[in-house]
Amino acid sequence: DAANEALGTMTSVTVEGGIPNVTVPPFERKFRPGVVKDMMDEIIKERLTGVEYEADTCSMLARDISDEIKFKLKELGFEERYKFVVQVVIGEEKGEGVRMGCRCFWDPKTDNHVATQFHNATIFCAAAAFGIWLY
Repeated sequence: DAANEALGTMTSVTVEGGIPNVTVPPFERKFRPGVVKDMMDEIIKERLTGVEYEADTCSMLARDISDEIKFKLKELGFEERYKFVVQVVIGEEKGEGVRMGCRCFWDPKTDNHVATQFHNATIFCAAAAFGIWLY
């Protein structure tokens, strides 16, 4: 092909077990769940301690907390090729219990997630953050 000749040699990707052998982040710049969980717990506790449930304001509060977590994730110094997804759910605490679940298709060598929760007398909060490596 003329296009391949113009570009020089093509880069080949070797595949082991069906997974392409591509660049991965260095260990010190990988998504670290322990560090992220501590940061999320601190933000949520700071923002929700003493807050009472109000249906009209909780959606905006959840969005603000989610944005703050995402902003802090970018400041933690993870590799810039990570895509961060943050989900925060706030609801009224009535003693009924809540379960959250998710399904993801990702590379366990590079991608990870963190989930945490918070409760007070009138509010529950469930939050999840995902760090997905972009190839």
